[in-house]
Amino acid sequence: MSDEIATNRKALRDYHILERYEAGVELRGSEVKSIRLGKLNISDAFARVERGQIWLYNMDIQTYEKANGWSQHEPRRTRRLLLHKREILKLFVLTQQKGNSLPVLQAYWKNGKVKMEIGVGKGKTKGDQREDLKEKAVKREAQRVVASFNQRARE
Repeated sequence: MSDEIATNRKALRDYHILERYEAGVELRGSEVKSIRLGKLNISDAFARVERGQIWLYNMDIQTYEKANGWSQHEPRRTRRLLLHKREILKLFVLTQQKGNSLPVLQAYWKNGKVKMEIGVGKGKTKGDQREDLKEKAVKREAQRVVASFNQRARE
C-alpha cells in the first residue's frame, strides 16, 4: 500500500476482521483536493450493499474552501465504492449472515487514486475486547523485559 491517508483504529477495536477488500471511491474534484489537504475522517464509515452496488456511508470529507459554491460537495454524502461484480456478490452473501458488517479500515493513495480498504467484520463482545487488551499488555511487558535484558548485555 502506498501513502496512507487515514486509518480507522476504532473498527479494529470493535470488529474481528474476517476478510479485506480494496475498493476505489467515486469522488468529486473538490473532495479529492480536500483529501490531499488531509481533511478526511473515516472513524464512523461503513459500507452497505444495495441494489447490486456498494455504497459508503458516514465518511466525512470537509469542504474545500477554494471551491466555487456550485462545485462544492456535501461533507457526509453517500459515495459509491468501485469493486468487481463477483466481489460485490460475495460481500452481499457475507453481510447477510448475522453479525457481519463492512467497516472501512483504511484510506490510502495508490497510483494517484484514492482507495479504501474495507473489511468483513464480525462484532466483538466486551469480553473479546478485554482479552485483546490483556494480550497487548502481555506483549508490551515481554518487550520491556527483552529490551532491558539487551540493554544489560551491551554494558
